[in-house]
Amino acid sequence: MAKEMNNRQAYYNYYIEDKYVAGIVLLGTEVKSIRDGKVSFNDSFCFFDGSELWVRALYIAEYTHGTANNHIAVHDRKLLLQKRELKKIQAKLKEKGYTIVPLRVFLNEKNLVKVEIGLGKGKKLHDKRETIKDRDVQKEIKRFLK
Repeated sequence: MAKEMNNRQAYYNYYIEDKYVAGIVLLGTEVKSIRDGKVSFNDSFCFFDGSELWVRALYIAEYTHGTANNHIAVHDRKLLLQKRELKKIQAKLKEKGYTIVPLRVFLNEKNLVKVEIGLGKGKKLHDKRETIKDRDVQKEIKRFLK
């Protein structure tokens, strides 16, 4: 079973306030690459096109055993959420400073690929330094407890 892929950079750059689990529209070779763990979140983000939510710049490597019908590694992919969730997210986005970022890609118990997205506010530089400091303190505590 493939491990879940996390976007650690999102937690460093944003305060995540709400999380949603969304389905994603994929091709067959994309699913196979995700099962192999070939996903990268570098600079990926979510945006609305009309009333639909899309994820942009989510890199899913081409499937190694794919044929000429292999997928394109980086393209916009549609996210699947309920209408009321989409309206709630859109209302929150109208406030200044909010953005939607993909947090992790995983397979659920039915072996369907899901994307956890987070609604977050950007951190300032001094907040990022504080995050690093807190992480170092936690590492020290774990080291002493072992």
